[in-house]
Amino acid sequence: MLRRRSRAEGSALKRRADHRRATPPPLAKPGEGEAPRRREPRGPRKPPLRLATTTLWEYPSQHYDSPNVGPMQGDKEYVGATPAWVIWQLLQRYTRPGDVILDPMCGSGTTLDVARDLGRTGVGFDLAPRRDDIQRADARRLPLQDHSVDFVFIDPPYSTHIDYSDDPKCIGRLDAGGPDGGKTYYDAMRQVIDESFRVLRNRRYLALYVSDSWRKKKGGPKGSGAGLFMPIGFELFSLLRRRLQPVDIIAVVRHNRKLKRGNWHKAAEEENFFLRGFNYLFIMKKVADAAPHAPTARR
Repeated sequence: MLRRRSRAEGSALKRRADHRRATPPPLAKPGEGEAPRRREPRGPRKPPLRLATTTLWEYPSQHYDSPNVGPMQGDKEYVGATPAWVIWQLLQRYTRPGDVILDPMCGSGTTLDVARDLGRTGVGFDLAPRRDDIQRADARRLPLQDHSVDFVFIDPPYSTHIDYSDDPKCIGRLDAGGPDGGKTYYDAMRQVIDESFRVLRNRRYLALYVSDSWRKKKGGPKGSGAGLFMPIGFELFSLLRRRLQPVDIIAVVRHNRKLKRGNWHKAAEEENFFLRGFNYLFIMKKVADAAPHAPTARR
């Protein structure tokens, strides 16, 4: 038999019910009761660098991740910047910690950053220095003693495609396909190579990174491929061989922005010319006690 509540018990139950309705529910902990949040996608991580073992080099970025100098070497906004990973490959193979690394056309300082990353001493010169650690000097007349550096890296202007400097001495103002057949440009580059040879220690290495060039001829018939091809790589290699022994020639795949633009590929198809898809990397060695290379005389 059910017992009837007293008037006092009924009042107490009513007060507890009213209290429950007036008390807000406890705050949820962050993330409780919510759909799991999707993580924002991060950009692709740069793959770790490993020594290249073939003469075809490729890497998906101009720069590499470094715990010492960070993810950027040089300046990504600098037009014509050298791929940092190319210099990394060279310094890992042909130099030792503490070696003096010379870049006589230093640009935005990529070589200096890679040298610092690997425990080498970088020395950089340029006619238009962009950083305090780059000294102002002409690559044809360096303020260095003979036989004072352990490795030389040169990334010269490839004719007149880029406006590097207003300085009249800038080799980037000399046309490799000019009316003189490029003589002024190649004479200037011969002086750069000779000066690099002078300051390089014997039995040490030099690398030159360069591309050929092609310039459309104005007024040529559409689709004729009319233009001027400048084999800058072959010409500079012949100048290098005057003073240095060849070690190897590397083809470095280019990943510049122009190659990603569909309109440039369309123009190459319609106008019957080729975009530059690779750079030469000439690796040379100074052997001062060997006979200099001399071209075979024509009969």
